[in-house]
Amino acid sequence: MGAGKTTVGRLLAARLNQPFIDLDRAIEEDGHRPVKEIFAAEGEAAFRAIEHQALARVLAGPDLVLAVGGGAVEHPDSRRLLSAVDVVYLQVGYAEALARVGGDARRPMLARPDLAEVYRRRLAGYESVATLTVATGGRAAAAVCADVLTGLGGDRDPSRRDRAGYPH
Repeated sequence: MGAGKTTVGRLLAARLNQPFIDLDRAIEEDGHRPVKEIFAAEGEAAFRAIEHQALARVLAGPDLVLAVGGGAVEHPDSRRLLSAVDVVYLQVGYAEALARVGGDARRPMLARPDLAEVYRRRLAGYESVATLTVATGGRAAAAVCADVLTGLGGDRDPSRRDRAGYPH
């Protein structure tokens, strides 16, 4: 949350000439209700199960750039799915992430009293699935996107890439 996944993802998709999907928006469209409402009515565990199903469906389709919510790494099956594809971890400090998202009422996680602990707990999950880590703090989205393209080698032919995302 607040790392720039959607902004950088859209730029990256345009540069790669691939579709872009924000998984939270896809979940909202499929379920005809906002993520905040799913959290309120069914709880976080139910949302993570819905998120996992959506992630599995999207990853089974054609190549694309996908922005995945930060909590996906806490679901073991989602973590396994993410470990099998190129994942870019857009790293941002806690204070900057909060400053970026402000008081966005659409983000149910912001209401958690233990938000700082949740942030810290998830860091290991992000690192465990990351093919590439790019710092976003204080940086323009275009510069972050350029670092992602450089870090992934720019070659998007999956038959010519190893697990780390680099050309053979």
